[in-house]
Amino acid sequence: MLLAILLPFLSFMVRGKVLTGIICLILQITLIGWLPAAIWAVLSLNNARADKRNDKLIKAMRKNQK
Repeated sequence: MLLAILLPFLSFMVRGKVLTGIICLILQITLIGWLPAAIWAVLSLNNARADKRNDKLIKAMRKNQK
């Protein structure tokens, strides 16, 4: 989470989203764009965590139905 706030573009790169990371870096280069880039990276990280959690719950539910 700290990485997403301090270096938003690197947060995307580490998760394998290279093109998104480059776009975020271009946005982050300007001082005004750094704040939206950081917010974007944090929201993206939270969405990825929520997706992973939902997938885990769906798999558990399907396993229990059988």
